[in-house]
Amino acid sequence: MTYIYAYFKHLKSDLPSGLVVFLVALPLCLGIAMASGAPLFSGIISGIIGGIVVGSLSNSHVSVSGPAAGLTAIVLTAISTLGSFELFLTAVVIAGLIQLILGFLGAGSISNYFPNNVIEGMLAGIGIIIFLKQIPHAFGYDRDTEGDLDFIEKSGSNTFSTLMESFDYIHPGASLITLVSLIILIIWDRVPALKKLKVLPGALVAVLSGIVLNEIFIQTGSSLAIKNEHLVSLPVLSSFSEIHTLFVFPDFSAMSSGAVWTVAVTLAVVASIETLLCIEAGDRMDKYKRYSSTNRELKAQGIGNMLSGLLGGLPMTSVVVRTTANVNAGARTKLSAVFHGILLLVSVLTIPVLLNKIPLATLAAILLLIGWKLANPKHFKHFYAQGKYQFIPFVATVLAVVFTDLLKGVGIGLVISIIFVLMGNLKRAYYYRKESYHTGDIIHLDLAQEVSFLNKAAIKLTLGHLPENSTVVINATNTEYIAHDVLDLIREFNEIGGPEKGIKVELIGFQDKYNIVNTTDSNKHLWTERKAESH
Repeated sequence: MTYIYAYFKHLKSDLPSGLVVFLVALPLCLGIAMASGAPLFSGIISGIIGGIVVGSLSNSHVSVSGPAAGLTAIVLTAISTLGSFELFLTAVVIAGLIQLILGFLGAGSISNYFPNNVIEGMLAGIGIIIFLKQIPHAFGYDRDTEGDLDFIEKSGSNTFSTLMESFDYIHPGASLITLVSLIILIIWDRVPALKKLKVLPGALVAVLSGIVLNEIFIQTGSSLAIKNEHLVSLPVLSSFSEIHTLFVFPDFSAMSSGAVWTVAVTLAVVASIETLLCIEAGDRMDKYKRYSSTNRELKAQGIGNMLSGLLGGLPMTSVVVRTTANVNAGARTKLSAVFHGILLLVSVLTIPVLLNKIPLATLAAILLLIGWKLANPKHFKHFYAQGKYQFIPFVATVLAVVFTDLLKGVGIGLVISIIFVLMGNLKRAYYYRKESYHTGDIIHLDLAQEVSFLNKAAIKLTLGHLPENSTVVINATNTEYIAHDVLDLIREFNEIGGPEKGIKVELIGFQDKYNIVNTTDSNKHLWTERKAESH
């Protein structure tokens, strides 16, 4: 009962958040399916399963799963190579099985070795991409599909050329609706009286306003009216008896094919890496600094992909755009992700005609703000203040993500980050030593002389498994160097993570340069320790 209550006590926050994520996810599911060369409804199936099934099985409080833009090129090529969508679905099922096995093998732990500056650089890079990609949609120029995050687009153009072209095709009605939507979204977050209306998210008000405005344009015969090609486009059923026509099932007759297994392994590896990156990013964005089990996430994703493949859906991952929308909307638990999946299921079966009246310009306004929050200049200032060893890998990751793709960008950022770590530690070896013993209910964590970001995983695991209502003493008396990643981890645990679990955190011996305030005197603590041991 306590477990159930923990999730349902935040309904006032989670239901509106789920609604916002639904509004963002709907066009992305359709756009990614279109860009992948797959049936439109396959993207919706993936979004529904990603919300309801993966959302239920995952223990991430803020992550939202669904069809991923990073997989579109792989999916498009795979369908063409295999010759049919049914064979591709077989590969998706196998990929899910591989992910499930990876979860049981503990492969999720590799996420702990991605430095914070690389993760933050990835988020900022995706924010820039989202912002640039949505400007054409905001003007009513919808040549590039929603959900396409690649710099080089399918048409052969790139992000910048499409952006410049959009200024020659400005649609006055779409631009006006974008402007009205942006005003509503900005005011809704800044006016206290409106901000209190959590059950009525600003995104929903913006969407409804966009629909109403366009209906007025249409009914009055105005030239501002937005045509169907600039609206959401869901398949509409004439009766419930046609539901079965939306589903495509895998063809297992070629399950032994080497080509099918090659696609399956590729999907499993790429989807798993993207998921781990997004889970780590989600934990960074989580206001309550809760840690997610990456191995459990791989298992959840594996089950989700197996089910998605069986029902005719696209492969899925944890997705940064939806996760960011979830966090910004104030989600507290994974119930918001589940609710967004339920909304996708119910709405596409019951009110597709109404959903098809939503202007893409309104959704562009929502995504523009998400992009801005991810790429806010304050993030650049933060890493600049930390020095070149943090700033250069951060900027390199941002640029690499923008001009290549998520995985290549993170790979480039990770290599540069490791080079800078080696440069910074060339003359000093480091080791990590943890002495954990109990003096009453006191747990000691003594940091070694040198603590790099490679030690983050062990420290994070230790802090995550501390018993509730205990006391932990983190001693940095003997340290000469502590990586920014580890310092951030300790700060967050001291300020948020520890208090959330009723853990009292005592900090000893941290130098002024670490910008961490010691909470107790080291000599006093040694006296307390010896006194306790004498008993």
